[in-house]
Amino acid sequence: MTLARVQRRLLQAAAVVIFLVLGGATYQGVATALERREFRHPGRLVDVGGHQLHLYCTGEGRPTVVLEAPAAGMSAAWAWIQPQIATAARVCSYDRAGLGWSEAGDAPFDPAAVPAQLQALLERASERGPYVLAGQGLGAALARLDVERFGRDAVALVAIDGPTAVVNTPEHVRTTRLVTLSPWLARAGVLRATRMLSASAVGLPDPWEGAMRAFLNRPDHLTRAARELGRWDDTVALASAVVLPARLYVSEVRTGLSDGVVFLSEEREAAAATRAILRAVAVVNKR
Repeated sequence: MTLARVQRRLLQAAAVVIFLVLGGATYQGVATALERREFRHPGRLVDVGGHQLHLYCTGEGRPTVVLEAPAAGMSAAWAWIQPQIATAARVCSYDRAGLGWSEAGDAPFDPAAVPAQLQALLERASERGPYVLAGQGLGAALARLDVERFGRDAVALVAIDGPTAVVNTPEHVRTTRLVTLSPWLARAGVLRATRMLSASAVGLPDPWEGAMRAFLNRPDHLTRAARELGRWDDTVALASAVVLPARLYVSEVRTGLSDGVVFLSEEREAAAATRAILRAVAVVNKR
């Protein structure tokens, strides 16, 4: 094969790749624009000092249950659980900075800064304590940090599938690599076409499944999610160093799901978490 023919083949291949990338990017842009209109935030956007966080509260009464989403998750991840808790207490889910409907702000992700932002969010939204802090996965570690920040306003902690330090198993390496690359794959429409990440939201009730799937295809959401996963060990170490007060009611729940990017998407998987949170509410109310 002559050099001219090789060059021509390479140019043709490059043209095909460029066409596919541009087509995927166009597909991604159009789909995202439609999803922005379809999946509007159900709660409030509250200024916490230079940027706004999304807070979604339902139910009435005390204590107030505050839900910390798992890695790469958002308020919609609690779709099976929040309505059940709302029958017994006030319950608030929210999106950490840069995730879901929340603005990222200028600061990079720092697990030590999450509790202060959450406290500011609840105070400015006039959501009063005492608080039951509940979190899943990486959110369980963050909920433990929240307990330390909230002091006597924190009356219970429910840790659902609390995380451990990362072990470099093949599964973890693959997941980390995928999430790290995911913002770029999302921009090219690859994630949307293959459903590599958004399939993990299947099983949530409507419209929350659609919202979760939409954000798991969004580069902005995934960029922040990758940064959170990159600080996994730091978050676990900070949480492990927290000394929980003896007065605090603590419940640890294992659903059988693995670490990483995992959601309580199935109602049966969420049931154990729901029962544990309702039990914490009942214990606190009896005191």
